[in-house]
Amino acid sequence: MSSEILINVTPRETRSALVENGVLQEIYIERRNHLGIVGNIYKGKVSRVLPGMQAAFVDIGLERAAFLHVSDIIPQDLREEVVCDQEALQITNLLSDGQELLVQVVKDPLGTKGARLTMQISIPSRYLVFMPMVPCMGVSQRIDEEEERERLRGMIQQAVAEGGYGGFIVRTAGEWVPECDLLHEARLLYKIWASIQQSGKALKSRSLVHSDLPLEQRMIRDQLKDSVERVRIDSKQTWEQCREFAARFNPELASRVEYYPGECPIFDLYSVEDEIQKALQRKVPLKSGGYLIVDQTEAMTTIDVNTGSFVGHHNLEETIFKTNLEATQAIARQLRLRNLGGIIILDLIDMEDEQHRQQVMRSLQKFLDQDHARTHISTVSSLGLVEMTRKRTRESLEHVLCQTCPTCEGRGYLKTAETVCYEIFREIIRESRQYEECREILVLAAPEITDLLLDEESSSLAELEEFIGKPVRLQVETFYTIEQFDVVPV
Repeated sequence: MSSEILINVTPRETRSALVENGVLQEIYIERRNHLGIVGNIYKGKVSRVLPGMQAAFVDIGLERAAFLHVSDIIPQDLREEVVCDQEALQITNLLSDGQELLVQVVKDPLGTKGARLTMQISIPSRYLVFMPMVPCMGVSQRIDEEEERERLRGMIQQAVAEGGYGGFIVRTAGEWVPECDLLHEARLLYKIWASIQQSGKALKSRSLVHSDLPLEQRMIRDQLKDSVERVRIDSKQTWEQCREFAARFNPELASRVEYYPGECPIFDLYSVEDEIQKALQRKVPLKSGGYLIVDQTEAMTTIDVNTGSFVGHHNLEETIFKTNLEATQAIARQLRLRNLGGIIILDLIDMEDEQHRQQVMRSLQKFLDQDHARTHISTVSSLGLVEMTRKRTRESLEHVLCQTCPTCEGRGYLKTAETVCYEIFREIIRESRQYEECREILVLAAPEITDLLLDEESSSLAELEEFIGKPVRLQVETFYTIEQFDVVPV
């Protein structure tokens, strides 16, 4: 599978697109006034301990206090050691109001929720992830060969023996990397952690101690691998910085970082701009004529599969099977492209054939395995719904690029003009009874509403005037939405 990374840089925004076989798979957006903070390390101050939730709110200098759960304070292996002593696991015995501590952001603030924190700090580099608080030794599950896994475990043991504490996880990029390069990187990570500790002691609480790399350099560190043919950047200054960064951290692939001077905007290559616009729509067409409906809510995301205009060539069961099979690839791509996370419910078309169901599930799992974010298919419910989760660390594409509609307030629909007219009628009766001394009733409403009141509902309005014994005067307010109106006794 050939891949390419496109990076578009403007003064206020940096965007990066991961394209596989000419098709956009992932989009990353970083704006200067809304920088992501995942990976940042802060010196925080405990503002409130919540014993009932086994958690605490920590002030790290952001608009909303961040959230720290007890499971992110004590490493898993230590929790197992003290499992018999429940008192030792109580949040009130671990933290107190006003306490200062070093924490790392693992989830950006999402919606109304503050950032999610951990005290189990990790520092990523090209080949390794250093975990100074946790004596762990792990190797990426994507490294399959057992002999290579054993070699890497031996290297980790040597690195920890030299450093004297902490642990490492070898990333997929560390496969077959010479031991001397891995040990050099491990020593560098120990120095970075020592610098972070020193800064943490010197700084005041609510301060940023260490920030992650900017988006373009994170893409070089995390995404530039053998399968990536090239990285094209449309800013000469950014290209020079990325080339220098790649030469230091990924020298064998540094030549693949290229400057793009083309007159055609870089995101017009492979129709990236068009694909971003499509990713904001509910309906996702499939090549066969079927389609997906994607609905994102605060609690979960639902994806509904429909056959649409696809009628097949043999029978209904075969048509349903082929539509579901095609949908699995589209679903996996949409999850990555839209960066959907949390609980996800897939409503596939019901299949009678058990073998078809198994094939569809295997296909879904195969495409999900290509996702860098951790996914887990929980179960297929009794109603035939596929329940799954996808790790969420940053805002979805929709939340980054869009805001809630001020007219419908996120409902996705509006009351009909007829419904609003009847609401106005009820409000007129209420106001006329409350203010019996008034001479007339003034109604201020949107043009669509006043037109309906003067046309189809004119007889109803005349009957209402006779009923309340007062004239009703209409006034058009062009800036009112269809649901807005005011009924004023005059």
